[in-house]
Formats: sequence, C-alpha cells, structure tokens
Amino acid sequence: MTPISRLAFIGNALPRRCGIATFTTDLRQAIADARPGLRTRIAAMNNAGHTYDYPEAVGFEIDDAVLADYPRAARSLNAGGFDAVSLQHEFGIFGGPAGSHIMATLARLNMPVVTTLHTVLAEPSDDQRAVFRGIARISSKLVVMAAKGHELLRSVYQVPAEKIEIIPHGIPDFPFLAPAEAKAELGFAGKDVILTFGLLSPNKGIEVMLGAMPDILKARPNAVYVVLGATHPALAALHGETYRDSLIARARELGVSGQVVFHDQFVDRPTLLRYISMCDVYVTPYLNEAQMTSGTLAYSYGLGKAIVSTPYWHARELLADGRGVLVPFGDSAALGAQISNLLGDDARRLPMCRRAWDDSRSMIWERAAEHYLDLLDRAAATHPRSGGDRPRIVVRPGPVAVPRFRMMQPPEPRFGHLLAMCDDTGLLQHAILSVPDRDHGYCIDDNARALLLATALSAPGETFALPDPLTTRFAAFIQHAWNPANGRFRNFMSYDRRWLEARGSEDSHGRALWALGDCARGDTSPSRRLWASTLFADALLAVDGFTSPRAWAFTLLGLDAYLEVSPRDAYARFSRNRLAGRLLDVLVRTETPDWIWFEEGLAYDNARLPQALIVTGAALARDDLADAGTRTLSWLLKIQTAPSGVFRPVGTAGFNGKRAAPEPFDQQPLEANATISACLAAARADPDPAWNAAALRAFGWFLGTNDLGVPLADAETGGCRDGLHPDRANENMGAESVLSYLLSLVELRSRARAGAVFPVREPMRALSTG
Repeated sequence: MTPISRLAFIGNALPRRCGIATFTTDLRQAIADARPGLRTRIAAMNNAGHTYDYPEAVGFEIDDAVLADYPRAARSLNAGGFDAVSLQHEFGIFGGPAGSHIMATLARLNMPVVTTLHTVLAEPSDDQRAVFRGIARISSKLVVMAAKGHELLRSVYQVPAEKIEIIPHGIPDFPFLAPAEAKAELGFAGKDVILTFGLLSPNKGIEVMLGAMPDILKARPNAVYVVLGATHPALAALHGETYRDSLIARARELGVSGQVVFHDQFVDRPTLLRYISMCDVYVTPYLNEAQMTSGTLAYSYGLGKAIVSTPYWHARELLADGRGVLVPFGDSAALGAQISNLLGDDARRLPMCRRAWDDSRSMIWERAAEHYLDLLDRAAATHPRSGGDRPRIVVRPGPVAVPRFRMMQPPEPRFGHLLAMCDDTGLLQHAILSVPDRDHGYCIDDNARALLLATALSAPGETFALPDPLTTRFAAFIQHAWNPANGRFRNFMSYDRRWLEARGSEDSHGRALWALGDCARGDTSPSRRLWASTLFADALLAVDGFTSPRAWAFTLLGLDAYLEVSPRDAYARFSRNRLAGRLLDVLVRTETPDWIWFEEGLAYDNARLPQALIVTGAALARDDLADAGTRTLSWLLKIQTAPSGVFRPVGTAGFNGKRAAPEPFDQQPLEANATISACLAAARADPDPAWNAAALRAFGWFLGTNDLGVPLADAETGGCRDGLHPDRANENMGAESVLSYLLSLVELRSRARAGAVFPVREPMRALSTG
C-alpha cells in the first residue's frame, strides 16, 4: 500500500473563530508532523461576506453562500493531484438547505473522502437526513469521536458498521503540571480556580454555573470562576454583546460579580493551555445532551483536570466510571455541591486529575494523526479513480431490429411549420396564424423543447430527423442562455438578440436541464452529448434552492436521462433522491381523499409532476414514488375527461390555485403533450393497457376528438393551433403548440416500435392515416 503524498482538508480554519477551525488546523498540523514529506492544503470555508488573513496552509477559500465556489473548489483539488480529502462536517458551516452545497464539491472529487462528523443528529430534519446520507454514500469512511456517534449512524442513518471509525478528539501532548505556577503567572495565586472556556453562546449553560456560585463561595470563599472566550461570531453579528452583558448583570444580581471573571478574547493555543493548567476544576454546564463532541472537554481532560459536567453525550462517555463528575442539566444546586466538594477534597480531586491525564495519552494529536493517516492510506489504496467531474461518453448502439406495428400506425411527422419558425438564432416563440411573429423574440423554453424533439428523433428505428445544423442551433441557444455569473439560465431574448433578464424562471431552468439530460443520453453527436453532460452538471447546482414543484419535476426528467450516461455522478444521484422526496412531501401535505394532487390548484404542464415520480420510481425501484405518480395521474385523468368521454385538458382560466373543478377553456396543446408523456411513462412501468389507451385518447385531442370536434394539428405542415377557446380554435401556431404536437407524435411512434398495443376505438381512426 503506497502512502498518500498529497492531502487536502475541507473545513473552517484559523484565524476564523470557531471550534471547527481549531480542529481542522490542529489536525492538519498533526498529520503534517507525523509524515514530514506529506504536502497538505486546506480548502477553508468562509462565512458569507467575511475574509480572513489565512496562513500559507490554506490554499483555497470557499464562500459558504456562493454555490459556484463549491464545484470550483473540486476542480482545484482535482487539478492539484491530491490523493485524498479530509472533510470536517458540521451542518452550520456549509451553504444551502442543511448545508447541501458541499455536495457540489464532494460529487466532483476524483479522490476518496474521509469525513469527520462533528455532529450526528438523533432527530434530523428531512433535509438534514438527505444531506447526511449523501455525504455517507460518497465518503470512504466516516469518523466519529464517540461511541454514541457510531450508534446513531447505524440506527438513524443505516450506515454500515464497517464504514465507521471512532477516533477521539485530539489533544495537545502537554505535561501533567500542578496549577500553582500558571495561577501565579495569570494573577490568580491563592485562588480556587473554576474554568469554562470556548465561544460564548446561550447553549453553554453559563447561567447555571453562575447560579451555583453563591453556594460555592459559602464553602470556598477564595473561589473564582473564570469564563474565557469571545462571544460566538454568529451571535455577536445578530445581537452584539447582549448575551455577555446579561451574564454580567446576572452575576451582579447574585452578588458574585467580584468572584466571576469574563475574559472576552479568542486566545491562541499557548495562552489557552496556560489557562487550563491553572484551573482546579473545569466545568461544562451545557444545556443539551445532543452534544456529540466537545473540544473544550477533550482539552481539559487531556491536561489532567477534575471535570464537573452535565451529562451530554460526549461527557457521559469520557467521564464515565469516575473519570469525572456528572450532574443533572440545569441544576445549579447539584453543580455547586459537587464543585465545592472537589475543591475541598484533595484526596479525591488529585487522583481524578492524574487518572484523566494518564487515560488521555491515547488521545494526543500524534496518536490521532496516525489513525487518520492509516484510514486515508487505506481509502486511497482502494478508491477507484472516477475522473472527477468529466462526464462519461457513451457510444450509441448500432441499428436495432424494430418490432412491427400492431393494430395501428401513428401518422408520419411533418416539419414544414417548425422549420419556418426557425432562423439563424433559434426558434421564435409566437406566430400570427402560421406566420412567425418576430416582435416577441425567442425563449429558452421553446428551444429546450426543440432540442428534446431533435433528440427524440435520434432514437433507434425512427426514420425521420431534423437537420443537424438545426439541432446545433437549438443547443447553441441554450448555451448562450447560460449565465455563469449567477449559475442560471436566461429565458427571454428579443429579436435583436438582447437578453431581457439576468435569469429566467425556475421552471425554464428545469426545462433546460431536462433537454440537456435527454441530449446527453440520446443525441447522435458524441461532441454534443459531452457538451450537454458538462452543462447539465454545472446547471444542476442551482436547483437545490428552487421551490417550484414543476422545476423539480422537469429536473427529475432530465436526471433520469443524464444518470443513464453518468451513473457515478454522486451529486446528481443525491439531487434525484432529494427532489423526488420534495415532490412526495408536498403531495403528502396536500393530498386528501377528494384532492389527490401536489398543490392547492391545477396549473400548466400538470402531468409532468406524476411523470417525474413514475420515471424516478422506476429508476430507483421505489414503489412509494411510482405509486404516488400513478395515483396522482389516475386522478388527473379523471379530472381531464369531459362528460362525453373526450380528453379535456385543464383550461388556462382554471389556473386559480383553488381546490375546484378546472375550467374547460382555454385548452392548450402543452397539457395534452404532458398527459401523453406521463401515460406512456406509466405504461412502461405498468402493463395495464389502460395507460396506452389514455395516451391515445389524449392524442386524439390534437386530431379533433375534443369538446369542439375541431382538429388542432395540420397533418400537411406539422403545425398546431394554439388551443381551444369556448367557441373556436386559436388559429395562431406558436412554437410551444407545434412542439407539443410533434413531441407527442414522436413519443407514440417510439412506443409503437417498442411493441405497445394501442387499441383502435372510435373516434381514434384518424390515427391510422398519414
């Protein structure tokens, strides 16, 4: 096994003021000391808007709120040839919901990751659970600092035991010293010194210790309580020194202000060690048991101090069997009694001190570094190099045998009107009758749909295709729409090629991802497939912060295709699970026996939501997703059936956000196309022939089987009218409409080639023409 020679750390770093920064800095130094030839660098997390005067050991900086910084860091680490990464994980130091932005780094690394978990939650939120599981999947090993962490990883997150290592919090290798010399140096000679150190915040329980001081002073009049540490930066940013001032006022009310010393400073390690050396009793009166690790506790234990603590998880393990004293949470009387007893009983306190120092020798940084290096060496030796964020090129299969059509033959597609709507920029949005309307320019929505159509026509067995230069033009429009400055796609462009916004809607971004995913899987050009994969991976990052269910659904449809050709993209896999979970969650919160839907009302492209769950459920073999998709689609089909039995898409007048029967007009081709796609997705997952029949019924709407008996599609030109008014068809033929018709037709043809049976019933005979 070849030892690693280059190691990167991701986490906070000194001089940023926090425990993670101290830990990361100490661990890096210990590992560098343990292996002198090892080159180490830290990718330091900066809280939004802050910069720090970092030492040379920090080679990269990541602004926690800037999503683009995360993949940029991955590219830098990959280019730097690092053999492994040591990640310091705490939910509060990374951006995005539950710190999810860090997945954009981890998923792109081409080296193994060993993650140190500074917090393991027993009751995580859904977002926290999803992020945690994503990190666990990517990490070669997970390091916890206490047995409780091991237990929670197994029981709450189902992490395999062989993936978990326990390495106690590292401590300095400091000699066992009597406190007198340090007391004299720091001005506390002749005092019984009680110490708490660390960043000041309300969860530390300082108020409880202040409440114990009157009883302690009755028994030990020369006692002094030293509170060493600056106010936590996050607390100070919000409330200034209000909390510290309240503690000072509380000490004054209790009459102990002369025996309580607040040192408002974030001290360096030598100063900290002198303060710990001088104390007789160290106290951690934390208020919450869910404290997995405490660096202050570990340091004090390692310097051989008698410790009185509340029974949070780390303290309960470290101080068990008489190695320290535990008192109930929030109990000032018990705290005071135990500290007083220890201060007055050298025969009890001093052996406890010596036992702590002796027992902690296995925790010194030198031992911790050895353990970490062993883990990292083994992880690097067994890690399959994935090539980082480079998409995998998939060679298209050669010609395949096409099954004979059964019972019906969908009509042949015609592209005359679509070609008329295109120019050298891309696809125009609107038309006046059949004449392209230049006044309204272009949009990414329609060019993405056009790329979807071009890709669908590339499927094996399809005998029709769009000209390749036209496909390139659609792709070029999407590329030009990409705004790397904010990680979003623009949507609307004027006819004179001016973008009308810096970013488009969430839905248009999701639709662009869908087109890119399909292109990455199915385009005839290897170069375009590579382009689509690369842009998809970059553009996916923004979706984590989206709130639109349709944007989630469009992205899931793109992920279904993209992950077929990039199955090792861990961030994409994480996003697919996360977005599907969000769709399922909104359904659970909204669904009733009479309203089996994701939202309070029906809007546009409705069937894409169930379609996304159906295809994702099939890909992940998750019945809960597939069942939710088919259940909601079945309900939507009932809603979209007129009393006469014809397909009646949700009318635009019904987009009111209320739980009410949808308005019948204006009916749009987009709804018919979405319903056809969703039904065909259900048919691929479920052999029930009713799904094929439902798709065929929805396609009949284009051909005249609708409320007005008016055909929308033009079989000669491939054009399609923009919809149905209550008394007539909308004679304009815009891009969305023609693409909805052609996409529906091409999907039906593909399904027929796969051997699907489409029962021909009145009035569907029009399908057999063409």
